[in-house]
Amino acid sequence: MRRSSTFARQVLLVRVGRRDDLTGPGTDLVTPDHRYGDRQRLRYARRDADRVRPSNPAPAPAAPVDESPAMSIPLLPGERTAARRMKFALVNACSLSSLMLGMFAIFLAMQGEVRIAAVCLIACVVFDGLDGALARKFGVASPFGAQMDSLADMCSFGLAAPVVVYASLAGSAPAAAAAVACALVAACAAVRLARFNVSPKDGRFFCGVPTTMAAAVLALTVAIGVPVPGLAMVAGVALLAFAMVSSFPYAKLARLLKLPPWLWLLPVVGALVDIRLTFVLVVVGYLVSGPLLWLHQRRAA
Repeated sequence: MRRSSTFARQVLLVRVGRRDDLTGPGTDLVTPDHRYGDRQRLRYARRDADRVRPSNPAPAPAAPVDESPAMSIPLLPGERTAARRMKFALVNACSLSSLMLGMFAIFLAMQGEVRIAAVCLIACVVFDGLDGALARKFGVASPFGAQMDSLADMCSFGLAAPVVVYASLAGSAPAAAAAVACALVAACAAVRLARFNVSPKDGRFFCGVPTTMAAAVLALTVAIGVPVPGLAMVAGVALLAFAMVSSFPYAKLARLLKLPPWLWLLPVVGALVDIRLTFVLVVVGYLVSGPLLWLHQRRAA
């Protein structure tokens, strides 16, 4: 019985193998059983593979976070004694005084008091010179003080000065032309100050007319009431704005003080005769000195 059942099972496997073309001539009777099992495993393996979905890639490791405490930069480098702090505060008080006077000049110009506003601008020029001189004398110069001085200059000389000039031109020049010229002063002052902060310093010449000098010229023009037609005044304001961002070298005050005494005597005598005409001639001479020095340097090179 056992032999008959085993023989019948082998015959059945041979028939199934032939029907499925799994067996060939000379194939062992046990072989179809293994191939049939392999075929079943491959079929179910493909079905299982179709069911598997690709997983999301592993997230990139996060950048390490610096948890170290932030280092505070002192406003006053060097020894921080009470005396040096008082000197440092005095120097920055001069910068803030220049800024506040510039704001007062704007308020006065809005009320029509242009000459008093021009006097406030002249006071801004004085305080702007004081803060740098005191910082060098007391030995409290710092990057913070330099930035404070630059911001105060932009407020007083880049904004207040053109506002005062615009108020003074009301009724004597077209409003649109005056607005464009005064806006040029503000834009060129910003460019001039930014360029000065990042450029190497030259102890002999300025690269372009400094904003302090330009504001002093505008303030004195309004304060003494230079008799210039409105359109000519607008052209002069625009020319002064472009002179600030020019590359012409202009002598610093320290070099001007070294000029022969008789050169200083001429403007003093002229001011006693006609202060307005003398002022115009001095300003024109200073503006022309830049291109002349530039040409001289080009020829010498």
